[in-house]
Amino acid sequence: MNPLVRWFHQLGSPPSFDRFAARWAPWAYGLGALVMAWGLYGALFQVPADYQQKDSFRILYIHVPSAWMSLAVFGLMALYAAIALIWRIKLCEILAMACAPIGAGFTVITLATGSIWGKPMWGTWWDWDPRLTTELILLFLYLGVIGLYQAIDDRRAAARAAGLLAIVGVALLPVIRYSVVWWNSLHQGQTISLFGKSSMDPSMMAPLIWMIVGTKLWFVGALLVRARADNLRREQGKAWVAQLAGVANPRERR
Repeated sequence: MNPLVRWFHQLGSPPSFDRFAARWAPWAYGLGALVMAWGLYGALFQVPADYQQKDSFRILYIHVPSAWMSLAVFGLMALYAAIALIWRIKLCEILAMACAPIGAGFTVITLATGSIWGKPMWGTWWDWDPRLTTELILLFLYLGVIGLYQAIDDRRAAARAAGLLAIVGVALLPVIRYSVVWWNSLHQGQTISLFGKSSMDPSMMAPLIWMIVGTKLWFVGALLVRARADNLRREQGKAWVAQLAGVANPRERR
């Protein structure tokens, strides 16, 4: 068997995943925090003010990475859910459901920072703009996945039902992405592209890239922590979990 395939196969074992998550989650959290801190420092103190928006534009260094992550996490959740439904891989069910609260958090940050930016730019905290409205629907979908997963006692049946909702909901992602193109939107069009032409001044790009990388690292850490916790809950009563608890809490043996 190919070593990489063997590694993925072994990782699907609950004890192996627990060891992997426990080892790498702190690294992902720590690196993510450091990278985001560096990005925020550049955004606040190194980048010059925008010639039109002045200092108000600096909120995009939080808004844009959060918006991108809100879409990316939902897409990843749907992918994990599809793999779980097709191949019945329990770890993918766990990972899919662990994505939902994190993605919902990124979506809330996106909506909140968009409203804060919109008040001085548009003169209102909220407008039923296509981009804003579809992003709000995305939050409702996240909450629907979370609620459905918690409403069913059987964890595997709950994950399959919630995963199916995630798969159906993925059709919203291209609508959000192209809403500023398809409709007459108050939201500004695409101005930032990491791989194509961007209308953003190159001097302003570096902190944004750091923030994008940092949010992804932080997401990996959060995903591993949440998935590990769910994995342990599902496996409670197994010998390896009891042994792990015994090692972590030696006083309980007395």
